[in-house]
Amino acid sequence: MADNKTKPNKKGVADFISSIDDSDRRRDVKKVAAMMRAATGSRARMWGSNIVGYGQYHYKYESGREGDFMITGFSPRKQALTLYVIPGFKHFQPLMTKLGKYKTGKSCLYIRRLSDVDEKVLQRLIVASVKYMRKNYDTK
Repeated sequence: MADNKTKPNKKGVADFISSIDDSDRRRDVKKVAAMMRAATGSRARMWGSNIVGYGQYHYKYESGREGDFMITGFSPRKQALTLYVIPGFKHFQPLMTKLGKYKTGKSCLYIRRLSDVDEKVLQRLIVASVKYMRKNYDTK
């Protein structure tokens, strides 16, 4: 079985955040980082070269593949600030209807800027996602 390509490493999170050229994006990232730290109680770690992750969980698929991944995290991509809501969004529809302007993938929440969403609702979404992960998976 292939290993996950995205793994935690010892790169500096503060240096990574400081290297974000766009001051508005950097400010948004710092706010999201604080939300995720509060929700998980975990320190941030770099996962790969451009993902900041919090906490860790162990998964095992029916196929037998298993591994570890972050409970939640984000990446300040060029097109959008990407937040990783690992359980996906079907469990959180009431919050999603109140969130604001965004797009989603399977477990990715894409927002252009933090001002496009209700920050209190975003914080509740992150907290609910972390609680779901801790209830349903072996987490650290």
